[in-house]
Amino acid sequence: MVQTNVDRRSFIKKMAAAAAMTAAATMFPGIIFASEQLENLPKGGNLDWKKGPCRFCGVGCGILVGVENGKAVAVKGDPNSSVNKGLLCVKGYHQTMCIQAKDRLTYALVKKNGTYVKTPIHEALDIVANKMKQTIKDHGKDSVAMYTSGQSTIPEGYVASKLMKGAIGTNNLDCNARLCMASAVAGFLTTFGADEPMGCYEDIDHADYFITWGNNMAEMHPVLFSRMLEQKNSRGAKIIDFATRTTRSSMAANKSILFEPQTDLAVANAICYEIINNGWVNKSFVEKHCNFNKGLTNMGYGLEDNFKFNDKPEEINFEEYKKFLEDYTPEKVAKYSKVSVKDIKYLANIYGNPNNKVVSYWCMGMNQHTRGTWINNLVYNIHLLTGKISQPGNGPFSLTGQPSACGTAREVGTFTHKLPHGVVMNKKDREMAARIWKVPVERIPSKPTYHATEMFRAVDRGDIKFIWTQVTNPLVSLPKTGRYRPAMQKKSCFVVVSDVFPTPTSDVADVILPAAWHIEKSGMYGNSERRTQQWDKMVEGPGETMPDAWMTIEVAKRMGYGDLFPYSEENHAEEIYNEYRQFHEGAKHGMAPLEVLKKQSGVIWPYVNGKSTQWRFNAKYDPACTNGEDFHFYGKKDGKAIIWQRPYENAPEMPDQEYPFWLNTGRVIEHWHTGSMTRRIPILHRAMPNAYVELHPEDAMKLGIRNGEQVKVTSRRGSCTLPASINERGLPTKGQVFVPFFDESLLINDVTLDAFCPISKEPDYKKCAVKIEKV
Repeated sequence: MVQTNVDRRSFIKKMAAAAAMTAAATMFPGIIFASEQLENLPKGGNLDWKKGPCRFCGVGCGILVGVENGKAVAVKGDPNSSVNKGLLCVKGYHQTMCIQAKDRLTYALVKKNGTYVKTPIHEALDIVANKMKQTIKDHGKDSVAMYTSGQSTIPEGYVASKLMKGAIGTNNLDCNARLCMASAVAGFLTTFGADEPMGCYEDIDHADYFITWGNNMAEMHPVLFSRMLEQKNSRGAKIIDFATRTTRSSMAANKSILFEPQTDLAVANAICYEIINNGWVNKSFVEKHCNFNKGLTNMGYGLEDNFKFNDKPEEINFEEYKKFLEDYTPEKVAKYSKVSVKDIKYLANIYGNPNNKVVSYWCMGMNQHTRGTWINNLVYNIHLLTGKISQPGNGPFSLTGQPSACGTAREVGTFTHKLPHGVVMNKKDREMAARIWKVPVERIPSKPTYHATEMFRAVDRGDIKFIWTQVTNPLVSLPKTGRYRPAMQKKSCFVVVSDVFPTPTSDVADVILPAAWHIEKSGMYGNSERRTQQWDKMVEGPGETMPDAWMTIEVAKRMGYGDLFPYSEENHAEEIYNEYRQFHEGAKHGMAPLEVLKKQSGVIWPYVNGKSTQWRFNAKYDPACTNGEDFHFYGKKDGKAIIWQRPYENAPEMPDQEYPFWLNTGRVIEHWHTGSMTRRIPILHRAMPNAYVELHPEDAMKLGIRNGEQVKVTSRRGSCTLPASINERGLPTKGQVFVPFFDESLLINDVTLDAFCPISKEPDYKKCAVKIEKV
């Protein structure tokens, strides 16, 4: 315990003042204050400071939670964390305030005759287990499903996978990371044969240029953006914002370049054309370390059910690839991308100049894309052609949106096709899982079933009779939500929801289970830079709240699988992690032991011989490189990465005479995802009380719409009425509107399209056609 002469009231007052300054700083350009403004914060004040990761985005900031008399009363950035170095964004500073919300779920609720009845949690778990068993008996094991989250802890994701795939024997498990990170996964796997970025956040300290591809980092990843701004101010590094709308990131960047939705595919190809045409290819690197492939084209948009799609590669050579790029000269691409020839050449020159160190950053703008895998591949092409990869300050970097979308979804494997190591389609991977789980290998199915969108389509069709959602709010976050709300209210599907707060998803549940919040349990998260972070339980949860992992274990025991889940309630998180580590032994993906995680503010994997591997595939830094060359892309059998031939194709739904506007959705700095937590933090709710629709001033003038007036946004699927926002926070291009999706009272996802990338199965929330009407 750290003690000072500062009393509690004075301490909290100073914390509130610092948080208010941080909130003010976020107004422009959307980032937090610099580190020197945290120096006046008191060191303690009779508080016991406990370390952990932030509950929100995938940056993975380290936090210190001040606990007094069993309550969390303060939060500050962890100065020992290399991620944020003591900084936090406005959400991070206020994160513990939401757990005191008056409508907190503290007891189980069971719907009886249309009314929710408070029920002892052990009885509610009995009901869940019995209903699950009966459904399997009546309709087969593929009639039950679980839908989890990139917000789940590593132990929570692990036991969900073990229950569904190892115990029950169904692959009906997917997670909300499918909605945000699946294209990044597919991009890494198709190009490198191994998932997750090869670099780390230290790249920020070395890069000369940061190019953000459709990524408003000032609001989505503000701590990382502040680190980039620090490099801009201290040593002249440059930030290039490449996006479809003007945002706070654009305002703080050295240069903003706007493109028409979907044409990022074409611009990326044009950059590659220029790199080749100007002789900027790193020939030695490409010849030693790259192959060239092309895949299927005109492959649809996921609007029809289709599980047989396979992007079978066809080998090509450099000359064939060069010939393909002739359709993507800057002059041709400028005509439909609305990016000038000059700007295309400017971007190509940044990447092509051998003296520049360049990091590309992206998140939802590229991943939530009906050609999401392709655009990931195309940005990798740029870095591979120039050899700017797997080196300090040089590399492509896909950022995550959730605190453990990497650790829990991608590493643990809570996708339908994944296992904690490898994929269900691979016999050796199934054999490893069966050995560690102590189940017959035949019990683990060899074929994936439902990805997220298709899972809820199956609920709608009546194929899934039981679904359990944990740590997620699909009836706000799914695309085309209006389709699924009636389906989940049907008596033919039994719905179980585990959550901390009531949501539109819990509103349709048959059983609501009260979940512990992250500091009310022990756990681990994995962030965007492959950093695993551990924390111990800090405070007791109210009422009968319970960790999601223990709920799953209790249900498994009641279903007769107790021998597969021999964990203790007190230490289950640690016991599960120690079991899980067996899946990742070795130099390619070794996870740090628990005693190391407890001492440090996060450890990057692969963790080999007591050391984190910061840059993968580079023999100078990565012990897994064994080919005797400077680089070894060991995810592929021949050790070579793939440069993919991927064309530009139109979006599935383009603006037309009836629906003349593009709709783009996203987030704001004050709120996180569907707002179920941050809207219960008073200061954040006051700062951003409701969603809105951004319009370009000329479009607003033509439609006779003034700032704040009600506007109806309508697509072929649904409509949403919101106040207009003109010349305020962001500025869409003409013919485009933008709506944040955090507001459960203004459900913009009723309007969005459920098209997805056929390779990754990730939906596109950034592009559909709408009409705008003044109400």
